[in-house]
Amino acid sequence: MKYGQKYLNTTNTIMTNIENEYKGLISEILNRGLSKSDRTGTGTKSVFGRTIRHDMSEGFPILTGKRISFNAARTELLWILNGRTDLKYLEDNGVKYWRPDYERSGRTDETLGPVYGKQWRDFNGVDQLEKLVYSINHNPDSRRMIVSAWAPHELDDMALPPCHYAFQVYINNGVMDLMWQQRSADVFLGLPYDITMYGLLLEMLAEGSGYKAGQLIGQLGDCHLYNNHLEQAKEYKDRPRRAMPQLELSRGITAGSGIKIPEASEIKLLNYNPYAAIKAELSVGK
Repeated sequence: MKYGQKYLNTTNTIMTNIENEYKGLISEILNRGLSKSDRTGTGTKSVFGRTIRHDMSEGFPILTGKRISFNAARTELLWILNGRTDLKYLEDNGVKYWRPDYERSGRTDETLGPVYGKQWRDFNGVDQLEKLVYSINHNPDSRRMIVSAWAPHELDDMALPPCHYAFQVYINNGVMDLMWQQRSADVFLGLPYDITMYGLLLEMLAEGSGYKAGQLIGQLGDCHLYNNHLEQAKEYKDRPRRAMPQLELSRGITAGSGIKIPEASEIKLLNYNPYAAIKAELSVGK
């Protein structure tokens, strides 16, 4: 299923806007989603196997129909890129939504276990991010520019197995595209942050290697609205979208003597003017 208005730009590529895509996905779930139980006990309406796209020339991919915390998306991405799995970094930077999953897991070490950062930077001893950046700079036609967070032998040690579990980079004619795969998409609360995080990752990789950021593509498995998010989703859907903001990067992800990751102060969002946030309860379960 594809959503939103699409047309060809001057380079004959499909142009899309993530807000239209996101609204289309919400509308489909509200109108045709099937009732499904889930591990949290909340219950959902869901559809399976959907693709969303955003052309980065349309603006930076962060929703305008409700306020999304750019700081939270930026913090979580930097946490992953730097190979961290601890709660301290997140919570010191105002990101507290991981603690309920930590407490539910029974862990006592103030980490989430071998989650995203561990796998991106140390997957059985392999720094996948470093290999990716090397390939971008030395073999940009490669079809093997993939980073995976899905480590079957370590899933039971994680506070929560990865929801977005892999991404791939594609380069052609000086343009970089990024596609991520996601097994489970909490469409109202979680997915907007995943969109923004991978949009930021695409911009950081492209900036650091001299490419233009092109298409951001999300391939989603179980796309669900929790039953206690349905009214909020309807409220959001009825809000007209606003102009998308711009990203200001002082530098991207670069390679030299190891990978160099930008600091938060070097990543700024400009001209973001969204509607007010819409509150919704996080479903965690037992």
